[in-house]
Amino acid sequence: MKKNKIFNPAGNDNISERTIIKGNTTGLFQLNESKYQWAKTLYPVMVGNFWIPEKVSGLKDDARMFKSELSPEEQRAYKGILSFLIFLDSIQTVNLPNFSDYITSPEVNLILSIQTYQEAIHSQSYATILETVVDSDEREEIYYFWKTDKILLERNEYIGQIYQDFIDEPSDDNFFKGVVANFLLESLYFYNGFAFFDTLVDQGKMQATGKMISYIRRDELTHVTLFSNLIREIQKEFPKIFDEKIIKDMMRVAVDQEIKWSQHILGNKIPGINGQTTVDYTQWLANQRLEMLGLTPLYQNVTENPYKHLDRIQDAKGDKSNFLESTVVNYTQSSNMNGSWDF
Repeated sequence: MKKNKIFNPAGNDNISERTIIKGNTTGLFQLNESKYQWAKTLYPVMVGNFWIPEKVSGLKDDARMFKSELSPEEQRAYKGILSFLIFLDSIQTVNLPNFSDYITSPEVNLILSIQTYQEAIHSQSYATILETVVDSDEREEIYYFWKTDKILLERNEYIGQIYQDFIDEPSDDNFFKGVVANFLLESLYFYNGFAFFDTLVDQGKMQATGKMISYIRRDELTHVTLFSNLIREIQKEFPKIFDEKIIKDMMRVAVDQEIKWSQHILGNKIPGINGQTTVDYTQWLANQRLEMLGLTPLYQNVTENPYKHLDRIQDAKGDKSNFLESTVVNYTQSSNMNGSWDF
C-alpha cells in the first residue's frame, strides 16, 4: 500500500480508472463525476445529521438524578461505559485520516472527512457530559479507567494494536484488518453501551444523556454504512485482499470481548439488562452486521433482538436510526453516475 500523493500530475481521475484503493488519482477532489453511488447517497444524510452537544438541554437535571436516583451499579456502569466510548471516539478521530490517505476515491474521502469531524464532536459531547453530570474529581478517573481496569485495558489494546500495526507496516493485509476493525468498532463495540443508556431513558432516567447518545448513535450508523460498503468494494475490486475468514475470526473476538466487558461493567443488578440479554443482543447484532457484508451468520440460533424497548424509544424520538438500520444493507453498490450532490 502506498499513500496518496498530495498532487500527482500523472494521475487519472476518469471514472473508468477510479478504484476504491490503489488508484492513480491526481489528488484533486473531482466530485462532478462519482463512481460510488452509496457514497453520494450517504453524503446528505451525514451532513444532515449535524449537531453540537451545547444545544442538548437538561444535563443539569441528569446531574441531580445521577446522584439521587441512580443505584451504585448504574452509576458505575454510566462512568465505565463513558470511559470506553471516550476511547473509541478518540482513536477514531485520530486514526481515520490514516486510512483516508490510502483511499483513491474522492467521494469516499469526502464522507470519511465528515466522519472524522463527527467523531471529534462525539468526544466533545462526552466532555460536556462529564463537565455537567459527574463531580470534577471523578473526571480524570473516568478518562483513564483503563489504567485500573484490566478488562477495559485489554479491549483498548486490541483495537489500538490493529490500527498501530497498519501505521507501522501499511501492507495489504494490515490495511484490510484495519478496515475490518473500523467496521467492528462502529457496528458492534458501541452498542451495549448505547443499550444501557437507552434502558435508563426507558425507565425515565438521564433523559439528556440519552438524547446525546441518540445523536451519537445516529452518526455511528452512517459510519457502519460507510465501512460496510468500503469492505464490499474491496471484495469486488480486490478479491485477493478480501478475506472472509479474517472478518469472521475478528468478529468472534469482538463478540467475546464485548460480552465479557459488558457483563463486567453492567453486572446483574440493572433493571432490563442481564448477562443473558447481553449475550443474545451481542450475537444477534453480530449476525446483522455480517448480513450487511453479504456473509452468513455466526450464531445460527440467535434470530431476535432481546431489547424490544430499544425500537420503542428510537421510534418515539423520531430518530433516523431505525431508517438507517432497516435500509443500511440496501445501499446501492458502486455505479457510474453524474450530477450534483443535492440534498
